[in-house]
Formats: sequence, structure tokens, C-alpha cells
Amino acid sequence: MDSLRVLHCSNSSSTGSTLPTQFKFFNKTYSNDTPMNRRVFLPRRELRFLDQSRQYSRIVCGASSVETREEGKREEKTGSRLRHGKVWLRVRLDHQVNFGEQVPLNWTENGWTCELELRGGNAMEFKFVILEKDQQKMAWEDGNNRVLNLPKRGRYEMVCHWNMTEEAVNLLPFGSEENVDEFGDGTENGSTVVDVDPSLEVDTSPFVQQWQGVDISFMRSNEHRSRERERKWDTSGLEGLALKLVEGDQNARNWWRKLEVVRELIVGSLQSKDRLEALIYSAIYLKWINTGQIPCFEDGGHHRPNRHAEISRLIFRELELISSRKDASPQEVLVIRKIHPCLPSFKAEFTASVPLTRIRDIAHRGDIPHDLKQEIKHTIQNKLHRNAGPEDLIATEAMLARITKNPGEYSEAFVEQFKIFHHELKDFFNAGSLAEQLESIRESLDKRSISALTSFLEYKKKLDKLQESENAVESRAIDLLMNTLQSLVSLREAIANGLESGLRNDAPDAAIAMRQKWRLCEIGLEDYCFVLLSRFLNSIEAVGGAHWLAENAGSGNVSCWNDPLTALMIGIRQLGISGWKKEECDAIRNELLSWKEGGLPRNGGEDGKTIWALRLKATLDRARRLTEEYSEELLRIFPQKVQVLGKALGIPENSVRTYTEAEIRAGLIFQVSKLCTPLLKAVRSAVGSEGWDVLVPGAVVGTLVQVESIVPGSLPSSITGPIILVVNKADGDEEVTAAGNNIVGVILLQELPHLSHLGVRARQERVVFVTCEDDDKVSEIQKLKGKYSRLEASPTGVNICQSSDNSKDGITAKQLSSNGSSMFEPSRPHQFSGSAFKPPGTNKRGVVALIDADTETSGAKAAACGRLASLAAASDKVYSDQGVPASFKVPAGAVIPFGSMELALAKSRSTETFESLLQQIETAKLDNGELDKLCLELQKLISSLQPPEEITENLLKIFSKNARLIVRSSANVEDLAGMSAAGLYESIPNVSPSNPIIFGNAISRVWASLYTRRAILSRRAANVPQKEATMAVLVQEMLQPDLSFVLHTLSPTDRDSNFVEAEIAPGLGETLASGTRGTPWRLSCAKFGEAVKTFAFANFSEEMLVLNSGPADGEVIRLTVDYSKKPLTMDPVFRRQLGQRLCAVGFFLERKFGGPQDVEGCLVGKDIYIVQTRPQPQ
Repeated sequence: MDSLRVLHCSNSSSTGSTLPTQFKFFNKTYSNDTPMNRRVFLPRRELRFLDQSRQYSRIVCGASSVETREEGKREEKTGSRLRHGKVWLRVRLDHQVNFGEQVPLNWTENGWTCELELRGGNAMEFKFVILEKDQQKMAWEDGNNRVLNLPKRGRYEMVCHWNMTEEAVNLLPFGSEENVDEFGDGTENGSTVVDVDPSLEVDTSPFVQQWQGVDISFMRSNEHRSRERERKWDTSGLEGLALKLVEGDQNARNWWRKLEVVRELIVGSLQSKDRLEALIYSAIYLKWINTGQIPCFEDGGHHRPNRHAEISRLIFRELELISSRKDASPQEVLVIRKIHPCLPSFKAEFTASVPLTRIRDIAHRGDIPHDLKQEIKHTIQNKLHRNAGPEDLIATEAMLARITKNPGEYSEAFVEQFKIFHHELKDFFNAGSLAEQLESIRESLDKRSISALTSFLEYKKKLDKLQESENAVESRAIDLLMNTLQSLVSLREAIANGLESGLRNDAPDAAIAMRQKWRLCEIGLEDYCFVLLSRFLNSIEAVGGAHWLAENAGSGNVSCWNDPLTALMIGIRQLGISGWKKEECDAIRNELLSWKEGGLPRNGGEDGKTIWALRLKATLDRARRLTEEYSEELLRIFPQKVQVLGKALGIPENSVRTYTEAEIRAGLIFQVSKLCTPLLKAVRSAVGSEGWDVLVPGAVVGTLVQVESIVPGSLPSSITGPIILVVNKADGDEEVTAAGNNIVGVILLQELPHLSHLGVRARQERVVFVTCEDDDKVSEIQKLKGKYSRLEASPTGVNICQSSDNSKDGITAKQLSSNGSSMFEPSRPHQFSGSAFKPPGTNKRGVVALIDADTETSGAKAAACGRLASLAAASDKVYSDQGVPASFKVPAGAVIPFGSMELALAKSRSTETFESLLQQIETAKLDNGELDKLCLELQKLISSLQPPEEITENLLKIFSKNARLIVRSSANVEDLAGMSAAGLYESIPNVSPSNPIIFGNAISRVWASLYTRRAILSRRAANVPQKEATMAVLVQEMLQPDLSFVLHTLSPTDRDSNFVEAEIAPGLGETLASGTRGTPWRLSCAKFGEAVKTFAFANFSEEMLVLNSGPADGEVIRLTVDYSKKPLTMDPVFRRQLGQRLCAVGFFLERKFGGPQDVEGCLVGKDIYIVQTRPQPQ
């Protein structure tokens, strides 16, 4: 039996011989474990492993505002804090060993781990080695020693891979790994924990826990000026606000001047487009100051802390005014919340002319040794009263730890006075515990809020006491945890409601100071919710996690989901209170509450457990999407600006690199996302889903390449063979083969409607297309990047693995039926000749009535709509075999025929320019931007046109002057068999002939959409000459639908002709067709029976609507959707009846048009409208 060991090879700061040292490890018990003495060979000095069987380690992710005193005491008692100059390091080796091997590291699902406590500031070399069972043979990693430069202190983690000794060694703040909660509960503070002796019974503030600055040394004379270390600034390449901030920092040695730099930056950008940028730079800068990475020094001046307090009040006031503005963006609110905890207090006692005088009296006491008196005077008193800075709290806490280490060494009166001063100083730095902060606002609360405060503190105290008990009953702990969470919600809502009124311009200073305390308490409660949700997640995992939840759901016992759903509702609610997409948070919370209280549906003809799970899955996916959007916003906001400032200010590379990740993982959003994970796994298991969704089935082989999105030029030129594309995001309007005609498969890492434009095009292009939502499977996919792989997708499942056949000749692409048999052979991109579509006919200098539209004058789309108008009258008398009516309506319409754009060009004398640009586009290249430039020129030219006046005059004979209309494309190269061009061209909703300028612009925009980059590339791929493409414009009555749908009368996944598949979205159909993130209602309806099966429930965040009362300006409104109020989600009878009606209409159109159809329409009241039908891509 072999053992895997980490060998510590050398350390730059110590010498000595290698001594084997035996340690005791904490390990989870597994059935194949054999007890043994475990050893790690350590040279030169002894390293200590933390015994995780007795203590919890804190999740360390970033800075925050407050820390609970009780939480600090609990962790101090368990010895979880580090001594001065120590680095706590969790190492994970991502390596699988053979079955039966014993590994002297802790096993986790992701690899083998160990925990080390090392001396900070040193360089360490190391390797991993496998010792065989006889302890005589060793298998070393290949290559040179790994080298790790340790920071001075803190708690970190790193991931290593066996035999990859040249890989970059990146230290992340502890808590960055997914499994950190296995070692601890987390903390609302989430910062690097530093040097406080575990034996001390002294509370430690967040400043000390997150401090990464220089060590504090006590002085007996004024040596502050001589202690400044050399700093370097690099302003090369800087401009704008970044340059202003860095230059300001160069001239601002002390803390109050640095605060003034921030004030000037924010105030100077209040009315400009740079406001968000100023806030972002300020947040980054202040955090680095508060963590000591940007040091503060004396500058020879004499400025008491009241100067800092005054500047803080000015900054706070501006931040509050920005937050309350109607034009304040969610991003600005998000960033402002990160600035507040970095500001000192400006209570009256701190704005007094001589604040914090107690330390002066302490430094002159007669009951302490002279040397200690001098150290207090020169290290703390003089420094604080001349140039206060965050380092003063570090020094004060270090002194407090020193004088309380040995009880009785110093007089009780002296120690008590120093503790009082420490409390006052924490108050000045707003570094008090959550309980202390909350008590400071008690007197300002109303009776109801005081009751909420008292309730929360009582529950919190009980919970903290229970956490310390070794005999806590799990069920009791969860009940108390839930009560604490509920009381936190009540208290935070009360405080947030009090802050909603905003800050009056004439508010007195005392009111502004109290408002700051309220704001910090509100933020602190959000931070503490992070802690509680982390504990709750640990409790859920302790009883079986996702597996336990899935088992109960499968047996019909969904009551055990109540606490997890309540916890998630609370987390979502907290995000809304924090200002992140409040309406979306409210809708998700309402849905979760409805599914929780409603339990299993008992009627409707479908399995109640499946319907419950599908509805819940839709909402959980929506909640996960909310957290992803938050993380994506942080990734847009911070990394580039952190990089710029970090380089300019000389911040350590590791701090710069991990800044944004730490911000994400330190926030409540991280715990909400983590809570969604087991719930989604469980609900997918309950519905038999593995996280895959198949849009286009088939089997392909190719090199796996990951890209951000499907755009031309995103593929590496070095790969010439077939490619399976892994895509992070899609908006639903892309064309796969336009990005590369060697793409044979796509794995999209987000949900997508099956019948979206992208899905339809992929089906037409015969590209195997699947989506994947499961994090574990995504991780497995990413391991295949750059490798030749095989993707198999069928209605029964998806499999992807490395392929042994790496031949680039002959792509094996074939679609599979439900039983896995081949349905047709691979195809190449469709090749069209000029006869494949109708050339433009002669313009009739006016408009064509919809009923008279034909392919020659109006295009296939308008012609189909004309025929639909004829069929609509006959449909009233058509019923299915089950007696379901197939009746439908068609909105009134007319067509601006082919040639109208050319007439407008001639009238504006632009024909020659147009033809020249068109000729150049035919051969324009992609790689040098030539095509993009020509497309923009051509679109600009056409968009400037106005249609002939007679067109508007003729339309007014068909529509009323104030009619709401939609202007749609009907090109001669769309809606054809084999070339649908779905969504390729523009549609402009909500316009009216009563405003001829807006109406004319809508028509010209549709014309211009014929020459977008995507449209040009699409025709190139189909061998359609650009000069042969032309555009008619279909003008129809603008409907105001309750629901919009797309039907495929032949199942697109298993090719079953006995079913019609429907995808349905709320509001206008653009939500569905464009591929907006989310899923639609997905129904399968039997043509020859009454069966309607629900495959998915909708979870689009917004619906698009047109209101009669609004302007006809080509725009739509977007409203947040609450699906607990939508009949299609809540009413099984309505869902079945609508499915049967849509099936009857689809089957009727399939027979009339002579083949499977791709049908678009909507429901207005009780009426079904059909707005388009085209041949379904085969």
C-alpha cells in the first residue's frame, strides 16, 4: 500500500538538518481506511498541522464591516487564530491514487489536502512524493522543486497538480475552494486572519483580521518618520481618474490626506459619466488602505482624528445622495456598499476639537512601568493625535493582547481603562462587533424595531452558545438557526425601511452620524447572514445534502425541503434589500414561497412529483442566474481597474490577482449560489435530468475548444479539423457555421429555448447542439479542452469523452433517433444557386395587401402570412379528432414590396454608392476589419433613407392613423426550405404612421438589416451573391399578447411525427425567439390523442410588452415576471387545454402547407393568432 506525501524541501530563512517529525492528522473515516502512523518529512524546522477535529477554520475571502464579538470569542476559544508572523496554508493536491493506497492527507471530493502553519515572509521549496507500502521506494514528481514565496501572515489555500511542478503557484485567500465549509463555518468578516495568540481572551477587530501591512513594533521615542519604507509609484499609461488618484496618493502620506483624495475624486465626478468609475477606484483604494497594503505615514503635520471624521462625513453624505438618486445604477449601489465600511465614524465625540483623550491619561498613569508608559505614549498616543491611521488600531490591539496575556501582571484599573480606550478606538474605526454596532443604534429605534433587535440578539446568543456545545442536537441547531435567520430578516428590513427615506439636505450632523451607524448595521446584518447560511449548508450536508433531498422528493415527502427553501428565500430577500435587482429578488421569493406552501399538485393529469420538481427547478435556475449575473457584474467592474491601480500603487501581484474572486466569495451572493447547488442537484435527480438538454441530437468527433461566444474570428487558426465548441454565453441570434464551417458540435453552458433562432439554425446546419447546467459536468468537460473528443447526444442522454480516433479526415456526424439509430448522414453547408430563391419582382410603387402577397413581390414570409390570412377564415370550422378547435386569427397587414428600397436609393441619388459598397462587400475580408467597416457604411447609407410618401399614404388606407404597427422583414433569402434565416433580420415593434419620421426610420432599419455582418456571412456560407438579396417589408397590426409561442409540428429532438412541440413565453415573442437567458414553458402535445406533457416551466426574468398608453416610438417595456401568478404555471387545466389547441392549429397548418412547419404566434385573451409559418428545418 503506497502513501502520498508532501515533502518540504527547503526554506530560505532557516538552516539545520532534516528531522522526521510525526504528526497527528484529522481524517474522515472511510470503510477502506486502515489506521496508521502518518509522517511528513520536514527539514530544518518543525511545521505544525492544525488539528481540524477540534476546531473550525474561518472562511477568509475579503474585508467586511463588522464582526460579532460572540463569534470572535468562540473562535478564540477553539484556537483558530494565528500567531504573529504565521501563515496558515491549506494545500490541495488534485491527484487520484490507486485503490487501497493510504494517503497521509485529508480526503475531500476534489483531492487530498493538508493544513500547514508556516513562518511568514519566507520562500519555501517543496515537492510531492509517493512512498510505497514498504517505505523503501519513493516516486518523486518530475521537474524542478516548486517554489512558494509566503506572505507575512494570513490564511491561504492553493491547488497543486501531480507532476506539474512548473505550474504557477497561486495563493488564494482561504475560502476560495468550494469545500472550505468542510473545515469551518465562515465569517461575516471574511478576511485574512492574523496574529492574535489563541490563549488571549481579547476581542479582535476586523482591521486586525484583515491586516496585511507592516508589523507593529513599540517605540520609546518618536521614530515614526524614520520608519517609512520606500514606496514606488508607476504612472506610465495612466490617464483620467486613475492618474488623478495615483498622483493624489503620491502627495498624501497620511490617512486623512488619502481620505481627502477619495472625497475629491467622488465629489468631482458626481454629475459626470465617470461617477461609477470614481466609486470603483475609491472602493479599491480604501480597501487597500484599510488592509495596510497602502501604508499611511506621518507627514510632519498635526491633525487630530476630528479632521478624519469631518472628511468621512462629507464622503458619507455624497454616497448616500448618490444611492438615493433615481438614476443611480445597481452597479453604483453595489460599489458604494463596499466603501461604507472603510470610513471612520464622525459621531460628535470624534468631531470634537480634542477627541480620544483617554489614551493621554493612560500614558501618564503612575501605576504602570516607565518603559510601558513610553511605548504607549510614542507608539499610540502621539501617533494617534498627530496622524491617525488604521495602523493605530493594530498597535492598540497588539498592546491590549500584551497587557492581558498574564492576568495580574498589570493593575486592573489600568487594564480596564485601556480596554475602554480600545472600545472607543474601535468605535472610531467602525470596527465594533455586530452586537456592539446594533446596541449603538438601539436608542434611535422605534418600539417595533427594538423588539426585532432584542429578538435577534437573543437568538444569536443562543445559537453561538449552541455552536460551542459538543452535544448539540442537529435538529435543535437547525431550528435555532432558522429562527435566527428569520429574526435577522425582520431586523434588517426595519433598518432598511428607515434608510429608504434618504438623507435630507438640512439634516443635522448628529442625524447623519446616526444614519452611518444604521447603514453599517444594515451591511453588517447582510454579512452575518453569510455566516448563518454557511452554517445551514453544513447542516444540510451533514444529513445527506442533495442525495437526501432527492430521496425525499422521490418518495413524495417534500416537507423536508421547507427549511432549505426558506433559507434560500431569506438569502434572496437579503440581496434585494442590498439593492441588487429588487424586483427580480421579490419574484423569485414569491415563487419559492408558492412552491413551498403548495406542496405536490394533486390534479391535472400529470405526475404531481414531476410537476412540483419542474416548477421548482425553473425557479432555482432563475435564482442561480441571479447570482451569476451578480458575479459577472463584479467581473466587469473590478479586474481591469484593480490591475491598473495595483500596478501603479505597487500592490503585491497575488492581492491584485485574487481581488475580485475574494470579493465574490466573501459576499452573501456566494452562499446563495452555494445553496442553489445542492437544491438544483436534488431537483434534477428527482426529474431524472443529468443537467443536459439536447437541442439537436447526433454524434460527432472533433477537437474541444472553449470560447466566450459564437462569433467569427473566435476560433484558433491552428485547428483545421472538426471542432466541438464549448460556449460560455449565447444571446440566441448567432449562426454557428458563420463562426467556422468546421464546427460540428456545440456545448452551451447556459439554458436556451429549443426553438430559438440559434436552435433552429443549428438544426438547419446539422450541428449537434446541447446545453449543460451541471457544475460537475462542466468541470469534466473543461478537462477535455484541446483534446480530440466524441460528443453523443440523443433524447435518452448525452455522453462526451476523449476519442481515440484523432483522424481529421471525414467527420462522423449523424443524427440519432430515440433508440440511437442513425437517421441521416452528415451534410456540408447548404449550397444555393441563384435559382434557389425567387429574384425580386417589379415594384408596384406602393403597397401590397397581405391577402395578395406572393413570393415574387413580397418574399416567402409575407406570402406565407397572406396564405395564413386566407386559411384563418376556414379554420373556424376545423376541429381535431378529439373535438379541439383549430381556429386562429391573423393580424391585419400589408407589404412594402421588393424594389422599394432601390427606389428610395435612386430618389436620394445614392444608387451608385450603394452598388459600389455592395460589390466591395462581396470579397471583403474578415481578419483586417474590412468587412465590418463596409457593413457599417452600407447600413448607415440605407438607414438614412425615407420611404416614398405614397407608401405611407397607402398604408393609411389600410390602418387607422393611430394604429400600433410592427414592421417586419420579408427578404427573398429567408423562410425558405433549407434557409430559414430565423431572426437574422430586424423587426421593429410599436410604431405608427401618425409619426412618419419614426415610422420611416423603422422601415429603413429593416432594409438596412439586410447588410449586417451576420447576414452577409450567412449568405456567403450559403453561396448567395450579395447583389441578389433584397428586402420587402411586412407591416402588421401590433398585438398585445399574454403569451407567445413557437411550434414545431415534427419533434426536433426525436423526429416523432405524432407530436407537436410548443415553447411558450410571457409577453412578446422576441423573448422566446431571440434566446434571452432562461427557459420557456415546454409542452409536447399528441396529434392523435389528448395527452399533453410538460417538459419545462418558464423562468425568463422579464416579459416584453407594448402598452396602449405609451408612445409609439419603436420601443417596448420590460416587466419582471412572477410565475406564481401565471395561469400556465399554476393551472394544470389551462395548460392542458392550451396545449391541445396549439396542437390542433399546428397539425392543421402542417397539412395545409404540405410538411412539418415552424410556426410562430401568440395568445391574446382567448384568441390564438398566427403571425408566421415556415418549413421546419430538417
